[in-house]
Amino acid sequence: MLIQIDTLVKDYQMGAEAVRALDGVSLNIERNEYLAIMGPSGSGKSTLMNLIGCLDTPTSGSYRLAGEDVAHLPRDALAGIRNHRIGFVFQQFNLLPRTSALENVELPLLYAGVSAATRHAAARAKLAQVGLASREHHSPAQLSGGQQQRVAIARALVNDPKLILADEPTGALDSGTSVEVMALLQELNRGGITVIVVTHEQDIAAFASRLLTFRDGKLIGDSPNAPKDAAALAAAQRHDAEPATA
Repeated sequence: MLIQIDTLVKDYQMGAEAVRALDGVSLNIERNEYLAIMGPSGSGKSTLMNLIGCLDTPTSGSYRLAGEDVAHLPRDALAGIRNHRIGFVFQQFNLLPRTSALENVELPLLYAGVSAATRHAAARAKLAQVGLASREHHSPAQLSGGQQQRVAIARALVNDPKLILADEPTGALDSGTSVEVMALLQELNRGGITVIVVTHEQDIAAFASRLLTFRDGKLIGDSPNAPKDAAALAAAQRHDAEPATA
């Protein structure tokens, strides 16, 4: 079991009033699963993502990651877990604009104190894995939205995490590019990485093998899903886009 969550609660103080963003959520996530977390704005899905990613701590309840109780660890310990065991992918890519793709991918290793030579080699390998070996010296402004998201995914992979958390990873992309990104996440999942995607788009959730639905801070739905094959869909889209030959 990779993730064990029991009666997790998160309250936020809004002036004199306490707002319950997550209300007694319990769930288990096996290694190598691919989940989509869905729900309207304010449903608690992003709060859960922040807690799973050790970006925040719960008000009460327990959270075990790979058997370790991480719910109430101090900040420096949570930072170590984030840097070594979890990869993050965000809607707006969060790339440094004046640095190259290679330097952006190296950042987690730089923060971890890894030597320059080791950083360069690891970052190049991850850029090659996401199909951007020839773009390592390009800045974000010189890349398309899909390429920027691939750089962000390479950065998430550079520490070889077992868990990828993707928060609306296709929200800034067109539909065709979104399918390409989903194909990459499915490929990573098949390679042994657990993938959790937060999305409000049913079309994106359809690529996951398990669907979690949240409303008013509660988990109201947890069901298996027969995932669409993103790679096959992307190939079909590329074929349809090819000009006809006489």
